[in-house]
Amino acid sequence: MPRILYVEDDPNLGFVTKDNLELHHYDIVHCTDGLQALETFQKQQPFDLCVLDVMLPHLDGFTLAQKIRQQDTQVPILFLTARSLQEDKLHGLRLGADDYLTKPFSMEELVLKIAVFLRRSQKNQANESITQTPGVINVGNYVFDFEKLHLQINGKTQDLTFREAEVLRYLAERHNQIIKREDLLKAIWGDDDYFMGRSLDVFMSRLRKYLCDDPNIKIEGIHGVGFRMRW
Repeated sequence: MPRILYVEDDPNLGFVTKDNLELHHYDIVHCTDGLQALETFQKQQPFDLCVLDVMLPHLDGFTLAQKIRQQDTQVPILFLTARSLQEDKLHGLRLGADDYLTKPFSMEELVLKIAVFLRRSQKNQANESITQTPGVINVGNYVFDFEKLHLQINGKTQDLTFREAEVLRYLAERHNQIIKREDLLKAIWGDDDYFMGRSLDVFMSRLRKYLCDDPNIKIEGIHGVGFRMRW
């Protein structure tokens, strides 16, 4: 049964969400403030997913996510943010979150996002028991292991989040091709609205930073069209 750390200080929303997720056969550990959640994460690992509210007592969701990332670079993090605080979403992605959901949200959408992340996690665990590496891609001088969420060069390993790995794979499999922004957004996020586009730019900046040890790799922005990855 997948274990999810769910952090929400609103007692009514917390109860309803926890109850619904447990009906979908998830093991939900519900915390009501950031400090309690951090202590729980440290003492009760491993978790398969973290669902974090932003506005929390004692320790806000952003700081909590940073501390979680310091201990675990791969556990998926999903932020719950207020619809009016759009900059919070970008800030959360810059801290290493994989995705976000705006409040008020539908329970069906939350369940769907959780299912997507957990399918990826379960596939990773299954692949650890086999010797073949179908998810390994050469990206310039880097070795990109999609299944393990690793990017390696010269003995140095960069751990990727789930979303980072998805975006990098999409680009790498189409390197030297011009990729339309809307095609990439729909393939990864299932939506191509304006704000999703801003989120994508955050991920592009992170990937450029990770790939800087090979100067031949370029992720170019094609004005009015999209992107092209070259090496």
